[in-house]
Amino acid sequence: MKSGRPRVCVAGSFVVDLVFRVKRRPGPGETMLADGFGMFLGGKGLNQAVGARRLGADVAIVGRVGSDPFGDMFLAKLAQEGIDSSHVTRDPEAGTAIATPVVDEKGQNSIIAAPRANMCVTPDDIVAAEEQIAAADILMLQFEIPVTASRRAAEMGRKHETLVLLDPAPVEHGFERFSAPIDYIVPNEIEAHMLTGRMTPEEAAAVLLPETRRGAVISLGEQGALSVDRAALSRFPAHKVNVVDTTGAGDAFRAGLAVRIAEGASLQDSVRFANACGALACTIMGAEPSMPRRKVVEEFARGRERS
Repeated sequence: MKSGRPRVCVAGSFVVDLVFRVKRRPGPGETMLADGFGMFLGGKGLNQAVGARRLGADVAIVGRVGSDPFGDMFLAKLAQEGIDSSHVTRDPEAGTAIATPVVDEKGQNSIIAAPRANMCVTPDDIVAAEEQIAAADILMLQFEIPVTASRRAAEMGRKHETLVLLDPAPVEHGFERFSAPIDYIVPNEIEAHMLTGRMTPEEAAAVLLPETRRGAVISLGEQGALSVDRAALSRFPAHKVNVVDTTGAGDAFRAGLAVRIAEGASLQDSVRFANACGALACTIMGAEPSMPRRKVVEEFARGRERS
């Protein structure tokens, strides 16, 4: 670590989640009454930043929100969590991003999103945050902001010897156009297939590893996770929990992975910790509310070791 505590910088998105709970997803042309509704702050950028902060890291985030009440809510949340928001820009024209997750009775979700201000993040926004990127142990990136901005962030991370972790989602935004240095790539199983064309996670991991300096991790939902580095390929079973909502579980997993890597843990130990974070996130409704705290994760992991 560059200092006494792990430091994480996130260049990413802010999205207001309007979550509907239903027994099943509606069909074409069908109107359905929801069993429940909730409004939550989310977006991969916010979720991962909050997740890393609750796990004990010092966190800074770079991104854009609208000049609207939703933007006010995000800035208030960042202040509440103790996250550096000095490089969160209020966009004068584009509104804060909105998404509508639809969660079925099994806890599985489908999401429609309008990115709005997220797609207005520029490379200049990233350059302005060079001090935060340089001070970080690890930089977390996704594709919910423009690829040009994420690419500039990765280049700056390499310049300052900051580890770069890429969550390549949504894949269709163009991993092939990313072409920037990364240390870890962390897709889910579907994204790994889309990136590589390979059918099994093991085959996909073998293709993804040369794209990184250190390793690839594929999250597999209820099947756990798989990691590969220059030394070994390892599988990690999922923890069995009472699933309420899977929204945000992947972000909790990636936050846990990033924090433990920043602390100097091995990739295998980092994935074990991340698995516990992701499992706990499935037990709470909403993305940001489900990001677990360090003490809870450690107690959960110890309990699983004893059982």
